[in-house]
Amino acid sequence: MTNESPTKRSPMGADRRRLRIAIRTSLREAITQLSLLNRHVGNHLDLNEIDVVCLELIGRHGPLSPSALARHSRLHPATLTGILDRLERGGWIARDRDPADRRGVVVRALRDRSAELLRLYAGMNHSLEQILGDYTDTELQVLADFLSRTAAAGSDATGDLAAE
Repeated sequence: MTNESPTKRSPMGADRRRLRIAIRTSLREAITQLSLLNRHVGNHLDLNEIDVVCLELIGRHGPLSPSALARHSRLHPATLTGILDRLERGGWIARDRDPADRRGVVVRALRDRSAELLRLYAGMNHSLEQILGDYTDTELQVLADFLSRTAAAGSDATGDLAAE
């Protein structure tokens, strides 16, 4: 998507302003609801919310080194050690020797417990599939672009706060 669409160059009228406010409000509500969902998933699995976040990052980017996970999560390595200890004790992850550097360690998610996690997110995943089915391919491209750019903005804001 380019930044030169006609709507971006048009002056901001009342309707456009209301739409922008509605999007920001809906996004905040979605973030709140997804945070609550993650909290309840964690409660069902006896995991902290940050444990669930780290498990997601390991599943998406892993196997990866603890330092790479610290960068992705923007957590202090000492904090991350406790999280990894809990996840390993719970049978969620394994720490293996890094095949590229035998002195190093990589963390990987264990598939045995993944089904539990997927089951708890099944309702949300099903709802998302139904919602996405209502959009055209062009609309899905816009949504994908918006969400990708929003995630990047969130990452930048998190990095700024972590650096303070």
